[in-house]
Amino acid sequence: MPSAVHRILVAIAVSMLLVTLSVSAQGQGRWSANKLAPLPEPAEEYWSITANGKFYLFGGSATNIGGRQVLPGRVLEYDPATDKWTAKKQMPHPADHMALTEYRGRIYLFGGTGPQQASDGGPNNFFLEKSWEYDPVADSWKPLAPIPTKRHAAVAAEAGGKIYVIGGSGYTPGTEGPFAAANPDLIVLAVNEVYDPATNKWETRRSVSTPRNHAAIGVVGGKIYVIGGRLASANVGNFVASPTDVVEEYDPAMDRWRGMNKMPTARSGHGWATYQGRIYVVGGEHRDSHMDAVYRDVEAFDPALNEWYRLPPMPTARHGVNVAALGNRLHAIGGHVAFSATGGHASDTALHEVFEFNK
Repeated sequence: MPSAVHRILVAIAVSMLLVTLSVSAQGQGRWSANKLAPLPEPAEEYWSITANGKFYLFGGSATNIGGRQVLPGRVLEYDPATDKWTAKKQMPHPADHMALTEYRGRIYLFGGTGPQQASDGGPNNFFLEKSWEYDPVADSWKPLAPIPTKRHAAVAAEAGGKIYVIGGSGYTPGTEGPFAAANPDLIVLAVNEVYDPATNKWETRRSVSTPRNHAAIGVVGGKIYVIGGRLASANVGNFVASPTDVVEEYDPAMDRWRGMNKMPTARSGHGWATYQGRIYVVGGEHRDSHMDAVYRDVEAFDPALNEWYRLPPMPTARHGVNVAALGNRLHAIGGHVAFSATGGHASDTALHEVFEFNK
């Protein structure tokens, strides 16, 4: 077949595939905005999780109080049944970039960065070893065994009654000090440590193959999926870090990792949620020599088929967006509408946009 004809046929086939995927995505549901309660206290660095049918946001980026940058340590609860936000008991030790997950109605938070002592009020750039259990029903906190590896921007997930904390950024073993992007001892981690809530003890498991921070995570069929994230550096604002599209599956029973089909859009700082066996990845950010960008993209991974699907994009591009699957809705709440911390708190958004799945 002549090469020119072959190229034309390939282009036609690709175009037809993209049209099919677009039609399929549109058929899954649609986005709406300005219908549900906005985030009452917008901030860039919330970390979030769903528990007992409600959505919880923890932390929030530092604000200037008396000339000092102070982490607020907020806890906000969103109830989809009433469409209302409620302030809950604050974090015992303010932090940001924690890893967190839910198990049996309790919320578990690990590591992050914050002041060395809860009462310090800053500086806020020390890696923390703190671990906490938060009971949303009692609105109470309980300290847990410290995480073995201090780090921030890791991800956590529960599988088989144990909680796996994977990746993040920290220091090379034997080094300490405050978080500083230019510190040569700051590295991106592949660490995989497992916490057992029944014994309050930690163990080490096989490291993830691709060290990364600011990734997404989901659990389907008892296996853990780590999706995208940031390579080489904790800081997206330099030209060292690279976003990744790498997806890896961890089998806790076998303590084994394997690669899966790549995410269509490489990014970090995205939101995520799992709904009916698919992991949804929303928003994010990217820097290269051409642009500083925040994303509207919404992509869904089906581990059973090892396939990715595109959904209609979010109405508003942002990173640091908090995502929850509640009922038949995918909620995209808050975040930052400019690249990295550009624009300061003025670029934090209270937006509450919702993707409603077709029944």
